[in-house]
Amino acid sequence: MLQSLKNTWFFNIRGDVLAGLVVALALIPEAIAFSIIAGVDPKVGLYASFCIAVVIAFVGGRPGMISAATGAMALVMVTLVKNHGLEYLLAATLLTGVLQIGAGYLKLGSLMRFVSRSVVTGFVNALAILIFMAQLPELTNVTWQVYAMCAAGLAIIYLFPYVPKLGKVIPSPLVCILSMTAVAMYFGLDIRTVGDMGELPDTLPIFLWPDVPLTFETLAIIFPYAAALAVVGLLESMMTATIIDDLTDTNSDKNRECKGQGVANIASGLLGGMAGCAMIGQSVINVKSGGRGRLSCLVAGVVLLLMVVFLSDWVSQIPMAALVAVMIMVSIGTFSWDSLRNLKHYPLSTNIVMLATVAVTVYTHNLAYGVFVGVLLAAMFFANKIGHFLYINAELDSEGRQRTYKVVGQVFFSSADKFIAAFDFKDTVRQVTIDLSRAHFWDITAVAALDKVVIKLRRVGIEVHVLGLNEASATIVDRFGTHENPEAIERVLGH
Repeated sequence: MLQSLKNTWFFNIRGDVLAGLVVALALIPEAIAFSIIAGVDPKVGLYASFCIAVVIAFVGGRPGMISAATGAMALVMVTLVKNHGLEYLLAATLLTGVLQIGAGYLKLGSLMRFVSRSVVTGFVNALAILIFMAQLPELTNVTWQVYAMCAAGLAIIYLFPYVPKLGKVIPSPLVCILSMTAVAMYFGLDIRTVGDMGELPDTLPIFLWPDVPLTFETLAIIFPYAAALAVVGLLESMMTATIIDDLTDTNSDKNRECKGQGVANIASGLLGGMAGCAMIGQSVINVKSGGRGRLSCLVAGVVLLLMVVFLSDWVSQIPMAALVAVMIMVSIGTFSWDSLRNLKHYPLSTNIVMLATVAVTVYTHNLAYGVFVGVLLAAMFFANKIGHFLYINAELDSEGRQRTYKVVGQVFFSSADKFIAAFDFKDTVRQVTIDLSRAHFWDITAVAALDKVVIKLRRVGIEVHVLGLNEASATIVDRFGTHENPEAIERVLGH
């Protein structure tokens, strides 16, 4: 047990603590902004970020990944808050957690294996674009000092790592935030700060059961939102976990992460916070700053709460320009620049899936829509491609009485028509043998195609023999096939 604790909590103490500090500072304006998007008080987002980050550090399945209140989840909540108020949002948050725990026990995290690499790349690129776009309001209609601070912040972020000794010890985003805050306070610059985004809470969160009637009517109101929140939260968390897996060259337990997200959201709802999920921006900041273990997420959550409650006067002085510089660094580091260079070399279908995922996600600002479109297109292209890998060779014996069809490849809904078209139903032979020893039947569409071929040939007086079905194909054909049932002939032929 001690070895397990060391391997997940205390193997990278300095890196995790420093990375957690950077993430905590970056979480504050985002949590406030997401609260404003959802239409709730800033403390709802801040309490949620603290609670989710602390809980997920213990129960999550991906060490080093940061979870908190997110923009994707906030967008789903807007209508619920507007029509029914905060209490119903808290109830929906609790139900979201229950649904996510259920998804974990149903092992829905394993469905990530159906998400192709091109969809993940499109998801990453779309998030990078959205992160950058989210910074634009802070860079429009502002004074030159803001641009200067932002440029100086980026210079520190990218150049400080080259400073001997210190550059490898202290995360450059932390240096950027601290130094830019000091400069702004010293010169008394009139620029937008964290304090201008909303009032920071001055008390610790307390246990709070949602004040809603426990009726079926309440369930009917919150269930659609809870289901949407659960799906969006799990999608973003699973995709983010996959990206962090790649960045750190480690594996994560996706099903445990589903359960962990659920537990964290239940805790958030009971402490007056809104639902959240994994954050790719903060997760990348954490990894880039040296965070690898569970300690970094715990430090981020605890420091966030301590800063907004006990150090709010100092935190409110942090210039938004410094945090914008950090988020621009995140967007640049998150974007897969190789995907642009590979457009010339990758298949057209792969490029279409990636670009469609990016376009839909950026246009709708909804990650679930983008991933859904990407997965759907990838599945369609794959089915079309595999459907072409079907070869049927017809051989006539020397006497001209028997024709053998040798089928090689996959027979399913995409290739069923091609399978049927390969047979000559006006043939004059007496006997037809269908050799399926090198073929595989996948679904009932394929079985129906075999039925149609066999029955049509028998209707014209040809004796048909089906040979070589492998065990899996024979099982589905025996269960759903009808060509051995004379009564089914008319039904199969559609007469």
